[in-house]
Amino acid sequence: MIDRLRRIRAISFDGDMTLWDFEAVMRHSLGHALTELQAHLPASLLADLTIDRMIEIRDAVAEEPRGHSLSLEEIRLEAFDRTLQSIGVNDRDLAARLNAVYLKHRFEDIQLYADVLPAFTALRNRYMLGLVSNGNSYPEHCALDGQFAFVVFAHEVGVEKPDPAIFQAACREAGCAPDQLMHVGDSLRSDVEGANAVGALSVWLNRNRGPRTQSIVPDFEIDTLSELPGLLASCGLKSSMRDGQQGPWTAACGSPDRRTAGNGASSSLPNAPAKVPL
Repeated sequence: MIDRLRRIRAISFDGDMTLWDFEAVMRHSLGHALTELQAHLPASLLADLTIDRMIEIRDAVAEEPRGHSLSLEEIRLEAFDRTLQSIGVNDRDLAARLNAVYLKHRFEDIQLYADVLPAFTALRNRYMLGLVSNGNSYPEHCALDGQFAFVVFAHEVGVEKPDPAIFQAACREAGCAPDQLMHVGDSLRSDVEGANAVGALSVWLNRNRGPRTQSIVPDFEIDTLSELPGLLASCGLKSSMRDGQQGPWTAACGSPDRRTAGNGASSSLPNAPAKVPL
């Protein structure tokens, strides 16, 4: 594993819940859309309409089988149309207005986690940094313009993580072999399983330090991006989860069962929940 760390030339990052809190900005943006709706319709029609209900409708639209694929923006527009229909309103123009309000805040109001830019600053002189995402948050929309040497989106490749093809596309964009790529993300299935499948080094970002309920095992587990530079700089002192080494946990990695966080507290490994972008 030490040799694998030394071979790393490029580091790719997931977007939602890795670099920014997607759940927070999504709910924030739906709140603005609901406020816009309240300005157009009587309160009696909206009494039972909540942000949670709007999320349920959107997820149902995304899961519907269809003969062709829809972009994330088209799914969100259809969800607003269905939301209006659920309260007895058929107004495609109003649905488009709600979609525009939502997208404006969805992208303009993204707030990066505090550890993102300091970690990028510490890493960018030695490694190529990239974004590999199933979502649609372009770097220029979320205060990351100019931060990445390569960007790969699932809708452009035609497959989503954990499909190996998206990680292979990242390697082509970075000009590196799979074993020279480190991928960092919050999802065991999408990020860790996908990176493992192509032979890339997987780093599971576990911000919540909850229990790991899946059998997918990352090469390394961290709870903040600020641990990455130290992991790479002092790789000779680190142990690997997939190697089965039982050395003591450091701030960056440890045994397969328990870890000791940077503050000395012990916690179980978490399972990152699935997420639906946009």
